[in-house]
Amino acid sequence: MIHKYLIVVGLLGAKASPLLAETVHDGILHWQRADYSAAVSIWRPLAEKGDPDAAFDLGQAYRLGRGVPTNLAAAQTWFERAAAKGHLDAQTTLGLMLFENGNRVAGLRWLKQAAERGAPQALLIFGTALFNGDGIKQDPILGYAYVSRAAAQGLAPAQATLEQLNQILPPEQRKKALSIAMAKAKAAPPPTSKRLAPAPKPKPVDIASGRPLKPVSAPVAPPVSTASGGAWRIQLGAFSQRGSAEALYKKVSGALGGHQPFYIAAGPVTRLQIGPYSSRAAASAACAALHGQPCFPVVAK
Repeated sequence: MIHKYLIVVGLLGAKASPLLAETVHDGILHWQRADYSAAVSIWRPLAEKGDPDAAFDLGQAYRLGRGVPTNLAAAQTWFERAAAKGHLDAQTTLGLMLFENGNRVAGLRWLKQAAERGAPQALLIFGTALFNGDGIKQDPILGYAYVSRAAAQGLAPAQATLEQLNQILPPEQRKKALSIAMAKAKAAPPPTSKRLAPAPKPKPVDIASGRPLKPVSAPVAPPVSTASGGAWRIQLGAFSQRGSAEALYKKVSGALGGHQPFYIAAGPVTRLQIGPYSSRAAASAACAALHGQPCFPVVAK
């Protein structure tokens, strides 16, 4: 009788014990086994209860179309919930999504928050925008500092962008920028992400816009001068609105001896180029005449 009593008590105790709750990590294990639907079924209730890790992972599922149909609006909603709670990867991913979709103001706001915390992708895009004053007050020195921090973390597109900035920013300003970068890096060490899916990786960036730029694998020899006056131009920026490019040309045209503007459509942005110039040296001299305006020589295409 005693043994039977103990068995009954044991069964009652087992029945009364709640089942172990599934965690975000359990969802990650399913995700890593490509069981995306199971991962989503675990994350959704957790995200709805306010777990920022689950909200971020659910946003990634919607962004990538795994376990659920691709739905960028739903992805943005879940990223926003996670980002509002300070989730670093969500802030970075959301900022990049908004920025690349043309909502530069909101994108830069989130990217700034992530950049201040040391996220490399955010440092690159926000720093480039700062350098050019594109959608934000221009500060080339601080912009260089942010890009250099991203490059120091090994982000290849940031390293490529930094090489371009080194051709534009004078040495004394680069030195000042690096001092700022080191001070900021001490205050906010580079983060270590532990999430299952990273933010979209930015491609090499056009220093004038922060927009993805197809890298050049080898130096290209400049073509010979043409009858139009030369094979070189200077590029002053890339803008989400053509009117901004036209306004900048109007501002600087008096210092450029009447050279004509070229408004080059490049996806969602318009690049302002001015020329033609007979040589790279002549184009560089024209940039120098602009006294601090971001500018670099390009080969006319």
